[in-house]
Amino acid sequence: MRRIVWLVGAFLSVGAAAAAAGPLPEPLVTGLKNPLSVRVGSDGRTYVSANGAVMVLDKGKAVSFATGLDDPRGLAVYQESLFVADKKRIWRINRKGKADVFVPASAFPSPPLFLNDLTADPESGILYVSDSGDLRGTGGAIYRISVKGKVDVVTNAGRWPGLHTPTGLVLDGASHLLLVDSGTGELHRLKLPDGSREKLAEGLGSADGLAWDRHGRLYVTDGKGGRVFVIPRPGDRPILLASGFQAAADPCLDATGRFLLIPDSKAGTVTALPTTVPGAEVDESPLPLESTVAFPDLKWSGWKGESDAGVVNPLRPLVLTHAGDGSDRVFVATEHGVIHVFPNDQKAAKTRVFLDLQDRVVYDDKQNEEGFLGLAFHPNYKKNGEFFVFYTTKKGKQTNVLSRFRVSRDDPNRADPASEEQLLSVTKPFWNHNGGTLCFGPDGYLYVALGDGGSANDPFENGQNLKTLLGKVLRLDVDHKEAGKAYAIPADNPFVNRKDARPEIWAYGLRNVWRMAFDRQTGVLWAADVGQNLYEEIDLLTAGGNYGWNRREALHPFGVKGSGPRSDLIEPIWEYHHDVGKSLTGGVVYRGSRLPELNGAYVYGDYVTGKIWALRYSETKKRVVANRPIRDRALPIMSFGEDEKGEVYYMTYTVTGQGIYWFVPAGKGKSKD
Repeated sequence: MRRIVWLVGAFLSVGAAAAAAGPLPEPLVTGLKNPLSVRVGSDGRTYVSANGAVMVLDKGKAVSFATGLDDPRGLAVYQESLFVADKKRIWRINRKGKADVFVPASAFPSPPLFLNDLTADPESGILYVSDSGDLRGTGGAIYRISVKGKVDVVTNAGRWPGLHTPTGLVLDGASHLLLVDSGTGELHRLKLPDGSREKLAEGLGSADGLAWDRHGRLYVTDGKGGRVFVIPRPGDRPILLASGFQAAADPCLDATGRFLLIPDSKAGTVTALPTTVPGAEVDESPLPLESTVAFPDLKWSGWKGESDAGVVNPLRPLVLTHAGDGSDRVFVATEHGVIHVFPNDQKAAKTRVFLDLQDRVVYDDKQNEEGFLGLAFHPNYKKNGEFFVFYTTKKGKQTNVLSRFRVSRDDPNRADPASEEQLLSVTKPFWNHNGGTLCFGPDGYLYVALGDGGSANDPFENGQNLKTLLGKVLRLDVDHKEAGKAYAIPADNPFVNRKDARPEIWAYGLRNVWRMAFDRQTGVLWAADVGQNLYEEIDLLTAGGNYGWNRREALHPFGVKGSGPRSDLIEPIWEYHHDVGKSLTGGVVYRGSRLPELNGAYVYGDYVTGKIWALRYSETKKRVVANRPIRDRALPIMSFGEDEKGEVYYMTYTVTGQGIYWFVPAGKGKSKD
């Protein structure tokens, strides 16, 4: 067996990992002639290039879908179209199987010799195709094809003398392309804006195809060797996942995300291979839980779901927390700027208004990332009555403030609106990406999440700029004041003595942390950083950590300055692709007593899809060991919170007032919600 080396870090061979490969599963379909590529279409059906045509798999059989092709090879999907590399031209096939030539041979800068594999940018529709040349090391190239069919060269042997026989392609973010070369057995990353490249691995046999799963695992097929490898995370060694194919060709992930579909061009089969990584298994079995309305009878003081003029007025609860004073009260803040308080009793009937800041808070449905965003009670609240809020203020354009308030002296369920003391004011260039989570750490300091300033791509590169507070998590001493500020800087903050950095900064390289929370048992700070193009990420924040934005998006390079893994950048512990969900909502680590099966799990969700998971991270293994879905109600997950007992809730907007949910054993949810 040829040695396999992952070139980010130490030279590693596949070694003992090869023993993990067992017998192959029974094929999904047999009897195909030269199946070379497989893809799942936007309609959820599986397509394979074989028999001189494009076939669709249906109940264990392959049925002709598009015919009249020459030698169809690589497939790519964009929206409702299927694209096919057919030796010297590119076809486009619609949902009814009608094929037309999208790019003729004459459109290429040089006459193509052997067009092989295709991949599509899921956002722009730009195609990339490999030309394997004469299959003996001459004439190889990579081309880019615009949505209008214009072709230009990404690289070729003239620009890259070591290019031999390029085959499999897959994007690594929007600005980088991964490719394997069957002639050299190497895996490379190309930076698309300038054509620069780096070798990532070698010894992959006659490497043929590439595929990502939805959590950052990369799969590589070895055509002649009949093997499949997986690289669990950037920088990890390739692991042998399967062997025994006659000629493993261009794979893809199936519609469930749990299997890798492998066409075998010699055996004439397509096989579904479990994506489980030997030695790095992740439990993704559903938890026997579901959510149901919490506090079903609760009425919200001062709020109505519809105005007197008939205008719909949704309640937008964004923060649920407690005072930590032993009272077991629940505090819920709405994005409009009202903090409600009520007893932690499922029979609670009505809230009281603890504090109404609507006269100070900006909120507009058209700019719905602004508003009242954060609330945290001082660890010594029972004695000092102090709590802290984060909101977008009416007193300045695109400005967020951090303020201290105090409870009323004569009513524990009423704050003093005149007690506001502004600690910090941050003006942003754009309205979105505010962050806003506040939480006290076990060290007694206040942690504040700030977004990168908004727009897209972090245009001012705030995430990597230590001279600005944007794109950071701050750590403040709110019990003292110094240097004319309404707070002090903890002496052990990581950038205290650096002239080129703000001393408030505790962690940086963040896009828009939408909820972070300390595990009340371990003291670990969990953060959910919302992605932009393709990936959402979960991070464990540490002092001085650089989490990569805008050089990295989750486990992938981002933008023209994008980078592979670097020793000075901290990678997320988990990512998911936008095929799974589009906007991460961070949660909390469950430490309640009602649901022991959740103990120690990080409960989080997705705003767009409403999906909810319970994730477990092993500190010993330094990896995620479980990401188990919880039956959801397809509601927008706006935020999570926990009460004084450690029970976890999530919130969604509502016109009925039933916007708070919690978890119960499956089958125990109430039907009225």
